[in-house]
This record gives sequence, C-alpha cells and structure tokens, in this order.
Amino acid sequence: MPAKLRSLVFIDTLVFELGDEPSVYLKAILKDETGKVCSMLETKISPDQKTFSWKGLNDLPYGVYILEISNDKEALRMRLVKRI
Repeated sequence: MPAKLRSLVFIDTLVFELGDEPSVYLKAILKDETGKVCSMLETKISPDQKTFSWKGLNDLPYGVYILEISNDKEALRMRLVKRI
C-alpha cells in the first residue's frame, strides 16, 4: 500500500502514514464528486519518514472527495469527507 490516511474526514490537512516498505515517491490527486481535480501533490519521501502531512486544503469547499494516491509500485483510491 502506498500510504494510508489517519482519518477519512479532514478540515485542512491530510496526514498520511507511510508503509513499512520505504518509497521515494508519493503522488496524490484529490478530486471532487464530479471527477474534477481540485488539488494535486507530488513529493519525494525520505526512507526513514513515517508520516507526511498535506497542508493547505482549507480553500476547498466542504463535501465529498475522492483521493487517489500512488507510489512507484502501486495505487489506491478512497472516499474522503471535508467538514467544518
């Protein structure tokens, strides 16, 4: 698994828990329910890093989102809710 989220509900930050197998690359795409890309992140991860925070999501409207995360080996898709 590329990473997992601490919570499927967020306000302005998504916190990823990185897997035991270190990856040097993480890509995340956040889409609204219609499939429109709302935010995108590509970053390098150090092998000893255990968590990663994606900040700056406070400008997104409240509602349901689809998060697609991938690394250099696999991909994962999940449903999230942004709330107050």
